[in-house]
Amino acid sequence: MTKIETEAGKVRIGIARCLLGENVRYDGSHKLDRYLRDVLGQFVEWVPVCPETECGMGIPREAVRLVGELENPRLVGRNSGEDWTGRMQEWGRKKLAALDKENLSGYIFKHGSPSNALGRMKVFGDDGKIFYSGTGIWARMVMDHFPSLPCEDDGRLHDAGIRENFINRIFTFKRWRDVADDGLSPAKLVDFHTRHKMLIMVHNEVIYREMGRLVSTAGSADPSSLSKEYAAMLFKALTYRPTVKKHVNVLTHVLGHFKKDLSPDEKQEMLKLIDQFHKNLIPLIVPVTMLNHYVRKYGKTYLEQQFYLNPYPAELMLRNHV
Repeated sequence: MTKIETEAGKVRIGIARCLLGENVRYDGSHKLDRYLRDVLGQFVEWVPVCPETECGMGIPREAVRLVGELENPRLVGRNSGEDWTGRMQEWGRKKLAALDKENLSGYIFKHGSPSNALGRMKVFGDDGKIFYSGTGIWARMVMDHFPSLPCEDDGRLHDAGIRENFINRIFTFKRWRDVADDGLSPAKLVDFHTRHKMLIMVHNEVIYREMGRLVSTAGSADPSSLSKEYAAMLFKALTYRPTVKKHVNVLTHVLGHFKKDLSPDEKQEMLKLIDQFHKNLIPLIVPVTMLNHYVRKYGKTYLEQQFYLNPYPAELMLRNHV
């Protein structure tokens, strides 16, 4: 077990049932995503949901589509015009109340689903105009109910950078939930912020510095208000995707902790790896692996506790592709 797997158990993630291979689509088929089920599934606990079958639609069933206003569409049968909007919303309100108890740290929707699409969904306007930026009815309900929850769809997760960022966010969300739910003392907040320093910096350094100023008030601020404000800033920062330039800045910052330890050859080797990463000649995992080696070799406790160097299980191999 790595330090990434929290003491409170696996990360719990909501997911469209069809992505796990369940035959719940309108035609009785599935949309199995093997990476999600077989790779990520080793480190998370899935909370499967199929809004269409769970709100009363059968299998197989008539295909449905979004009709009407872009921001408030109706869910209707493609041929019959039967309106399922009210029934899905009524079921959805009850389901959201149940999900409140599931301690979710993220949600993966199904691209192209009129109930489950995170975005980029067709909405057929009443005047004949077609919009291409709609959101599935259930997906919108989830995001409105859990505004800070990391959410993605299976289509976007095929992008290596988006996948790495999303999985980073869900593991960070889980660590924050564990700390906050256990009672957030000033000492715990300072420890959390310190251990996540470089991870937050690689997303948004400006917000990181604002968070630092907030943490400095931990001894006198109201704990509840402080927790909410810190969490809002944390999750906002993590929505910014890291870039090669941001990673280079953080990698160089980490290297600065070894200025009294590395031999001239070791330093030059490390600088060369960072430069090769900067030029997209090698993936991020290469300089990070070398830095982790030096962390162990020279006993750098502070760096060993930095989640930037080990943000999630290495078996996910996410930094092999960014």
